[in-house]
Amino acid sequence: MAQYAIIMLIAGIGIPVLAALNAQLGGRIGSPAAAATVLFIIAFSVSLAVTLMTGPQGFARMIGAPKHLFLAGLLVAFYILSITYIAPHFGIGNAVFFVLLGQLISAAAIDHFGLFGAQISPLGLARAGGIALMAAGVWLTQQV
Repeated sequence: MAQYAIIMLIAGIGIPVLAALNAQLGGRIGSPAAAATVLFIIAFSVSLAVTLMTGPQGFARMIGAPKHLFLAGLLVAFYILSITYIAPHFGIGNAVFFVLLGQLISAAAIDHFGLFGAQISPLGLARAGGIALMAAGVWLTQQV
């Protein structure tokens, strides 16, 4: 379990770095959409290489997957396009604060109701308090 926590911590560290880098690229080239496209080309290339090295048979099984599962691609495109455009105007910290707040809310709902096949983890008082404390902590980091 510790290795999962470390990997996700590193992924979390990467979110504001991604936002800052792509926002700068979008500003330098004058097109947040073009910056997002470049990001997706690089991400696609890396994902494709890893898939080919670890098990390309997943592509064949994709045909039978429920179509609503592909909504994830639209959501990541929305995230990348919005953070690339908004972060330079709103600030990396402010943008990521609202991303984190949204993640806390949606993660709690997904876990509570077992949405999308997630393991059910009811939202009790202790868990709700912990989420509120995390949200307050994230908010405090953005105060001057």
